Amino acid sequence: MKVKLIENGPIILEAEGPVSYSAAGSSEQKTGSVALCRCGESANKPFCDGTHKKAKFEAPPAELVIQ
Repeated sequence: MKVKLIENGPIILEAEGPVSYSAAGSSEQKTGSVALCRCGESANKPFCDGTHKKAKFEAPPAELVIQ
């Protein structure tokens, strides 16, 4: 799994297989990547809805690879 913190943007979780997650009382499984809110302003938490652009969120990029 790869975790990317996008400069001034969301956290991107990238997995080679399915990713399971629970949010707001429901569980889902998705293949590929998931964008998580990092600015705290998303109306769709914990997922990113692009509000970081309007909020002028600023944060440095980073990357973590879990093997």
